[in-house]
Amino acid sequence: MILRQLWKGLLLGLWAIALSCATHDQTQTDTQKREEPDDSTRLAALPKRVPTPADNPTTPEKVALGRLLFFDPILSGHKDVACATCHQPEFGFAESLEISIGVNGHGLGSKRTFRMPNDIPFVKRNSQTVLNAAFNGIRENGRVEASIAPMFWDLRAKGLEAQALEPIKSLEEMRGHRYPKEAALDSVIKRLLANAEYRLLFQKAFGSKDSITNRTLGQAIAAYERTLVGGNSRFDQYMRGDNTALSINERDGMQAFLKSGCAKCHNGPMLSDYQLHTLGVPDNEKLPETDAGVDNRYRFRTPTLRNLRYTAPYMHSGKLRTLEHVLEFYEDLSGDKIRNPNVTKAQLDPLLNSLKVSFKDISNIVEFLNTLNDEGFDRSIPKRVPSGLKVAGNLN
Repeated sequence: MILRQLWKGLLLGLWAIALSCATHDQTQTDTQKREEPDDSTRLAALPKRVPTPADNPTTPEKVALGRLLFFDPILSGHKDVACATCHQPEFGFAESLEISIGVNGHGLGSKRTFRMPNDIPFVKRNSQTVLNAAFNGIRENGRVEASIAPMFWDLRAKGLEAQALEPIKSLEEMRGHRYPKEAALDSVIKRLLANAEYRLLFQKAFGSKDSITNRTLGQAIAAYERTLVGGNSRFDQYMRGDNTALSINERDGMQAFLKSGCAKCHNGPMLSDYQLHTLGVPDNEKLPETDAGVDNRYRFRTPTLRNLRYTAPYMHSGKLRTLEHVLEFYEDLSGDKIRNPNVTKAQLDPLLNSLKVSFKDISNIVEFLNTLNDEGFDRSIPKRVPSGLKVAGNLN
C-alpha cells in the first residue's frame, strides 16, 4: 500500500512538471510571436492608381510631349545625349553599364564608349531605373506625396518634375562644355522656342503660346515618366490574394528574405524605405576619387527591388553584377567583411546588425526577387523627334 501511494505521488509530480514545462514553452512561444511580428506585413502590392501632384495633372497631350522630349537630344549641350540615352526601354529604363557614359559617348549597352579625344568624365553613379519612379517614397501604408518624392542616390531632388531638369545641368550627363551650368536650362528653352513643332506641342499641352518654360519642361517629362509603370508582377498578384501566383520555392524565398532582415530597408510596395544607409559598397575604379555619398559618410538611398532582371548591374557604383553577387555582399557584411576600405565598421548602418543572409538561402531569395519583375511596361520608342536629331542620342 505504501509503495503504491509513493508510486502514485511520483507520477503526479512528473505530470505536474511536464505540464509546467509545456505551459512555459507555450508562454515563451506566445511571447516570441508578440515580440517578432510577421514581417510580411511590411511588403505590399503597388497601388493601381499612379500618384500625381495637384499642380501637374496627367493629360494625353502632356504625355505625348514628354515622351518626345525624353528621347530628343535637343535637351543636351552638344545635341548628342537624351534622357533615354541612359534610361533605355530595353534595360528597364536604366542601362547595362556600371556607371554611365553621357556626353561625348556613342554606342549602346556594353558597346558604349567615349569618342576620342575626350575630356568628359563618367557619370558618377549607376543609372537608376525610371520605371515605377512615380511611386518613389511610397510608405508601407500606401501613402505617397508625388510632389516631394525622393529622387537620385543622394536624395538631392524631390518630385519627378525637379528630377527631370537636373541631368540637363550636369556636365557629364547632358550639358557638356557648350554652356555653363547656370545657363543650361535657359539655353535649352531657347532651342525649344525656336522649334515650330515644339511651340505647337507645348501650346496643346499647356494652353498658351508662352508655355515653354523650365516649369513646363519638367512637368511634361514627368507626365510621361508617370506612364512608365510595371505594377502587375506575380508578387503583386500574390499580395492581392492570388495564392497560386508564386511557387513553393518563391514563397520560401520570400520567407528567407524576411527572416534575413532584408525588409528592414526593402519594404513597402516599392521594397525601399527611401532612406540613406552606409553599407560599404566598393567604389568604381573608373572614377578619379572615392564617392563618399551624402555628407561624406558613404550614405546612399535604398534602391527599389522591382524589375531587377532588366536593371543590372547593381548598387550606386554598379560593381555588383548579379543578384547572387548582391546577396553574397550582404553575407560578407554579416561576417563583418567590409569591401570599401574607406568605410569603417563604426560607420556602417546599425540596421546591419540584424541582417543575417545565409549562403543556403541565396538561391531561394533570388527566386523571390525575380517575382518582382513585370514584363508589361511600355517599351515603345518614337520613330522621330521634333528636332530631327537621332532618337535617344548617339547609340551607334
